[in-house]
Amino acid sequence: MVSEQILKEGLKKTLDDPSLEGYGEPQKGKVRNSYVKDGMRYIVTSDRISAFDRVLGTIPYKGQVLNRVAAFWFEKTARMVPNHLVSTPDPAVMIVADCTPMPVEMVVRAYITGSTSTSIWTHYKNGVRNFCGNPLPDGLKIHQKLEKPILTPSTKAEQGDHDVSVSRDEILAIGRISAEDFDAMAQMSLDLFAFGQAHCARQGLILVDTKYEFGKTADGRIVVIDEVHTPDSSRFWQADTYQELFEKGENPQGLDKEYVRVWLKTEKNFVGDGPLPHIPDEIKVEAARRYIAACDQITGESFEPNTEEPNARLARNMAL
Repeated sequence: MVSEQILKEGLKKTLDDPSLEGYGEPQKGKVRNSYVKDGMRYIVTSDRISAFDRVLGTIPYKGQVLNRVAAFWFEKTARMVPNHLVSTPDPAVMIVADCTPMPVEMVVRAYITGSTSTSIWTHYKNGVRNFCGNPLPDGLKIHQKLEKPILTPSTKAEQGDHDVSVSRDEILAIGRISAEDFDAMAQMSLDLFAFGQAHCARQGLILVDTKYEFGKTADGRIVVIDEVHTPDSSRFWQADTYQELFEKGENPQGLDKEYVRVWLKTEKNFVGDGPLPHIPDEIKVEAARRYIAACDQITGESFEPNTEEPNARLARNMAL
């Protein structure tokens, strides 16, 4: 496990707004900056953290963790579901095939939980019993396992806006994606989720829910893009304590971004609107510890952060 001293030192040199010299203007997302050059996309995963669709600051080594975990899953699932990964020339960089993003995120949920406005629990406690075309029985409790994993697609919002959960019929009615492409993405998502659940179970984790993004290659193939089963895109709980805590009505032990979301909601009454709250260093360090613990448990290997000044490291590793 990475020492607290290293995590605290990392607060002073997080990767906030990375740039690659000579690669052109970046396309900036909430967490990643990307560049397109010669048919390839160069994705730099920053240490930025977003919650409730707002960027809130940086977490030490978060970008390295996300890059490591995403590469792990891309490599492990490539024979089952194609993806865009080509190589990882830097701890925070992926070189991938440039793809045209599909206009919908595929969200798969195996438990009724969450704290955001789009979460299945938020809708359920407000009386919704059909979520994105999935009927839900009365009497479910927060954090309860569903009868089987369900697909709850989401529109992809612009930065600062909120994603909207929709059904297959609603997505198709918008007319931005064909039924054939949607169904192909849906099957890939369910296959990836089943594989991820099985792997995580062997590692003592529950893969609770996740989102997948897809794109089309230049020759028209649908592939997975962005990230797979990371602590940003997914929710993970410790398997050995889940049942006991659930029966007590307590929150599961999580290793993901939900820690930050819950802190923002309970301590700062922040759910996305208004001025950005200040996140103290101790919260950032604890978040970093959880991200790294998730990486260790998922991959079965100890995460070793690169502690160099990140912009200088990027300039060296990505020099043209």
